Amino acid sequence: MPLTVLVDYDSGNLHSAEKAFQRMALEVDGGEVRVTSDPDLVARADRIVLPGDGAFPACRRALGNRGGLFEAISEGVAQGKPFFGICVGMQMLATWGREYEDTAGFDWIRGEVTRITPTDPALKVPHMGWNDLVIDRPHPVLDGVSTGDHAYFVHSYQFSVADPAHLLAHVDYAGPVTAIIGRDTIIGTQFHPEKSQATGLRMIANFLRWKP
Repeated sequence: MPLTVLVDYDSGNLHSAEKAFQRMALEVDGGEVRVTSDPDLVARADRIVLPGDGAFPACRRALGNRGGLFEAISEGVAQGKPFFGICVGMQMLATWGREYEDTAGFDWIRGEVTRITPTDPALKVPHMGWNDLVIDRPHPVLDGVSTGDHAYFVHSYQFSVADPAHLLAHVDYAGPVTAIIGRDTIIGTQFHPEKSQATGLRMIANFLRWKP
């Protein structure tokens, strides 16, 4: 039975994400879903999910301080296991994070995480609430997701990709804001799929079925 792990490194409440992934695993016969901070269990997993809430530097340090955990994630990605980064878990895929201080990311998808700067000064940062996705490129995890579908965002920084081919979707917030990135067996969403109702649940189901 396939195993999907949600990596726990004390960066946010994983309860709602766990419930959403478990619900969709039952619907699509996606196997077992477990929350874990055990590198050995991550190493045995078939799919890896890395959530994250808070500031980039703190999340990066917290993950690095869990002995062997990042190494297990990295090895799994190198082996071609499907990987799903959520919120800061997506941002850490970048080369650099520029939040508070310059922090090295994983450099799995080249780019940097910079503060959102809407051209309309009336729009507040953080970008918070529902926004319409604009799909830039097809992807198996986006099957059934269309431009105009809604997703739920809470963030002040966005991922600026170096290669436009890695930008799968964006939203408009008085200027384009990255919503979904991906390459090879890696995908990441700035929004929280577990809080994005039908759109997010469809993406979770697609991820659990995805066989790159």
